[in-house]
Amino acid sequence: MTDNQDYKEYISILQKAANLNYASAVLQWDQEVYMPPKGATHRARQLATLAAQAHELLTGAHLGQLLNKLASATDLTENEKANIQRSSEDFTKNSKLPAEFVETLSMQTSECFNAWIDARQKNDFSIFAPSLTKMVQLKRQQAALYGYENHPYNALLDEYEPGATVSMLDHVFEGIKQQLPLIFNKIKATPQVNDAFFYKHFPKQAQWDFSLDVLRKMGYDFEAGRQDYSEHPFTTSFSPGDVRVTTRVSENNYASLLWSTIHEGGHALYEQGLPMDQYGLPLGSAASLGIHESQSRLWENCIGRGIDFWTASYPDLRKRFPEQLTDVSATDFFKAANKVEPSLIRTEADEVSYHFHVLIRYELEKALIEGTLEVKDLAGAWNEQYQKYLGITPPDHKTGVLQDVHWSHGSFGYFPTYTLGSFYAAQFYARALADLPGLSEDIAKGDTTRLLGWLRKNIHCHGRKYYSEELCTMVTGSGLDPHYFIRYIKDKYEKVYGIQF
Repeated sequence: MTDNQDYKEYISILQKAANLNYASAVLQWDQEVYMPPKGATHRARQLATLAAQAHELLTGAHLGQLLNKLASATDLTENEKANIQRSSEDFTKNSKLPAEFVETLSMQTSECFNAWIDARQKNDFSIFAPSLTKMVQLKRQQAALYGYENHPYNALLDEYEPGATVSMLDHVFEGIKQQLPLIFNKIKATPQVNDAFFYKHFPKQAQWDFSLDVLRKMGYDFEAGRQDYSEHPFTTSFSPGDVRVTTRVSENNYASLLWSTIHEGGHALYEQGLPMDQYGLPLGSAASLGIHESQSRLWENCIGRGIDFWTASYPDLRKRFPEQLTDVSATDFFKAANKVEPSLIRTEADEVSYHFHVLIRYELEKALIEGTLEVKDLAGAWNEQYQKYLGITPPDHKTGVLQDVHWSHGSFGYFPTYTLGSFYAAQFYARALADLPGLSEDIAKGDTTRLLGWLRKNIHCHGRKYYSEELCTMVTGSGLDPHYFIRYIKDKYEKVYGIQF
């Protein structure tokens, strides 16, 4: 590390802000896992205070002066220069938001989340609509404060996937509209695989115990994390030494807990693999939400829904649930895990139809931000889109417009990263297979050590040093190429359904 005193002072400021933000994250985790309902009002104030204090540190004139000086310093290492570059970009963006706005947004996020919880419990969108209307107004204001070219949604996208634009995503999703329906419809015309055994009674504790073993097999460090229940599965990190996951359980739908655990475990492995010595600095955080999602989708789908993984894990699962899995082979389980069928719930959707779920949310939130759709009309628009793309209509709000937590958090611009992440995941996994001969055989023996090591070396250790496209090119030899995903999907579903595309 350099002896540059300005750089050391820069580190001190960023780590103080990180301490405040991670303290907020602990309170948010508690809010979604353990907090009693009557704690909501004061929790909102606590989070707002911490958010405002962190914002003041990250937009203060002193930090701006330090960044200007350090931008021309000649005694910094390559990684230190990268930290300064990313922090300068962040400073410019953060400085556009007044502290009062940040505090207001934080307060509204808490109010909105609690309204969402109440609305879901009562299955009534009208309870959530007033809070969401305020949130949408604030996000439109935020886009205006940031400034943007061509579309206000671009300003919000940049928070999650720097460099992404409406123009780029429209092109990506146009490809989905053209290619995925052909695959989807051919599978629909094929005799369906049997997944009825997933919906037998699976005791909650036995599901939980197996999920913990799966996390261990993935390489998740329980000395640096834990799993809990929440209304909507999520991962949160307070440092690489404390990364927590949550899941939800249905005793009559085994897939619900299993896939959310593996998905969130993939996110958590990324966070646990970030450089500890870069705590609070850009190189100590993830490259983007698209890259983050690539890690969860790689583990959930390429590994967790792959035949190799179940070759190793299925005997143990069958011992735990002998009655439920009578006469069900590992191949039967693999096929059932990859059943393609129109469904209402995004987090439980198959890999083909999943991207229609993301497309619907992308089109709706883009319309909300540009003002061509208002919150009062959102539930109806949601149902129309589901009928258009998946041929089904939600019977109620809980399985429809209220199913995701993201809008209650103000996370507009987040949903497209799910599709980008799936595309990156397929491309990264193809590269890992090429770089690691015998990897499939390792996984079939229950050993994912080499895969995790490859991800640590090629992706996790870099933090935000590279933009998504730079990182993808460095790792795979080319920028994001959706053809990897299409090839992966076709290869998998030819095995599942015995058809040729």
